[in-house]
Amino acid sequence: MSLAPSLPVPRAGFNWLPLTITLFCLLWSFAFVAGKIGVTDCPPLILLTARFSLAGVLILGISALRGEGWQLSWRDVAVFAVLGVANNALYLGLGYTGLKTVSAGLGGLIVSANPVFTAVAAAVFLGEALTWRKVTGLLLGISGVGFIVWHRMSVGSDSVDGIVYTLASLASIVVGTILFKVLAPKGSLWVGNGVQNLAGGLALLPFAFTFSSVSDIVPSARLLGAFAFLVLGGSILAYLLWFHLLKVCGATAASAYHFLMPPLGMLFAFVVLGEHVEFRDLLGIIPVALGIYLVTRPAAVAAPASQRSAS
Repeated sequence: MSLAPSLPVPRAGFNWLPLTITLFCLLWSFAFVAGKIGVTDCPPLILLTARFSLAGVLILGISALRGEGWQLSWRDVAVFAVLGVANNALYLGLGYTGLKTVSAGLGGLIVSANPVFTAVAAAVFLGEALTWRKVTGLLLGISGVGFIVWHRMSVGSDSVDGIVYTLASLASIVVGTILFKVLAPKGSLWVGNGVQNLAGGLALLPFAFTFSSVSDIVPSARLLGAFAFLVLGGSILAYLLWFHLLKVCGATAASAYHFLMPPLGMLFAFVVLGEHVEFRDLLGIIPVALGIYLVTRPAAVAAPASQRSAS
């Protein structure tokens, strides 16, 4: 009988990445529906100015109450402020303006082309490899999204002006994604998100009250509910998860999850808003799902190691 002491067997830690991805996709896709509800009863720029300002005050206020240090250099503050203009003021300002005249489903569809443009930009500016697997996955994703968009456009229920605003919104989130990776801000993502929200609110403030009027707001319970979700679930939690995925997965792989937004956005729009969804819309989900698998498979294998090294 051996008297050698038994060594404890290390237990593998729980992999939070799948749960993080799922929660991010649910929050991000439902935000299109909440935004559509919000802009029905409130001018888009006023809604967003209030949303960003409150989210920023809450984040930084909670940090102060918990006694957390600032944890950001002035360079990082400037970087997060720039991201606030790109990711908040421009991306959502243009997107919500578009939501006035396009459906929540179509708005989500257009923005879901983010992975394709981000992958190309990441290859040029970040040196991320575009393997045959990623290229095939991206082409499948954009073909699925394009099929759904083409079918929705054939119905003719969405405004061309609204689509142009949404395309400009797409360009803004791509730029913001690349800037985050290129400028690589350090310190607390939580505090940085607060700075980003405040910067977005301040950037929109003069435009909100120049082109909109408080008298156009229609107070309602649905507006209050949508606003609460957009502040807590959208500006605070969803963006925190988004920054985390960018760090863990890389720009291309993290952006690929935006291909999930069209089917989820259409589902939420159908359930909550009663927006019409046809079987041909759902056919586009098949290449989208396969495309996500091809783009993110390498990242899914490497992610746990990245998490262990960061812990």
